[in-house]
Amino acid sequence: MSYRRFDQDDIVVSADSITTPAWTDNLTTLTTFFTQSNEEESNAGKYYYHVYNTDTAAKEIQFAIAYGNRVGSGSGLYDVGELGKGYSSTVYGQYRTLINGDEDTDFQFISASTTTTPDSVFFISLQRSRFKEKILPGTLSLKLQSGSTAITLTDNSRNVTTDSFTDAGRVYSIYAGSEGVVTSSDIEYGKIYPDVGIIALSGDLISGSSVIAAIDETSGASTVFTKEEDNKRDFFNSIKTGASFKLRADETLSSNFIFVRARNSEFNYSTNPSNITGSGELKHSVMIDNPQGYITQVGLYNDSNDLLAVAKLSTPLLKDFTKEALVRIKLDY
Repeated sequence: MSYRRFDQDDIVVSADSITTPAWTDNLTTLTTFFTQSNEEESNAGKYYYHVYNTDTAAKEIQFAIAYGNRVGSGSGLYDVGELGKGYSSTVYGQYRTLINGDEDTDFQFISASTTTTPDSVFFISLQRSRFKEKILPGTLSLKLQSGSTAITLTDNSRNVTTDSFTDAGRVYSIYAGSEGVVTSSDIEYGKIYPDVGIIALSGDLISGSSVIAAIDETSGASTVFTKEEDNKRDFFNSIKTGASFKLRADETLSSNFIFVRARNSEFNYSTNPSNITGSGELKHSVMIDNPQGYITQVGLYNDSNDLLAVAKLSTPLLKDFTKEALVRIKLDY
């Protein structure tokens, strides 16, 4: 076996940003939205709904929607009569901890220069396979509609000069507008967290703008609300009626380019044991003065001579003392 240590110039690292449509079938805009009744009626449905691109056997999860309430209203209760201890409070607390990193910092939004802390917050969580590494800021265009009233929302990433961060990474504000073009920055409807694929929208502002049915924040004795009283269902209907959710994903593809150089004096003799006699001589005299070999693959080893990877050539490469070879290996990760 012949080994050759790579020089520093033999390895080059490259990183490219790859942008792709977020939705199944390489769709940039999702226009059809479906849920499954068996999921809605399950225990998981008390916390969130999965949203699919179709109702056929080819359906795939695109994102999930959830309703959170700071004081536990607007959803069923864990136990009859225990006000404030509902599924919505758990949802709110989980997203609060994930995004803000603690249990004491509530979601806040700015409206007309006034900071508000709404009890109700709607959440959209993209399926990981849909946004890959991160959402591409400036590509959001979400239309919410109820009846003839509609609003289209986007993020303000193109308008900020300095990024803000939370425990969940970058955060941008959501205003009225489309695909990064903000038409009105008076009302902050929510926030987008591109590094974790989450959109948080103020329930108070969205219901106040009439693009979703008024939020039912009554926590009665019933353990399960009907669909007509379900805030998740109303939120889903506003997305479905709007029929336009545009988004793109972004990921960094890193590559290692390794250049394997076989100089004219190297790798000309076969190391196959069958080519050597018992006394250590070459079996074929023609290989003594004019050896010819064929390079078929390149093995990558560590300092302990452990094989880490194998690069195979598409066709065998003839090698002798009159030829030099350069093989470029690309490792993507």
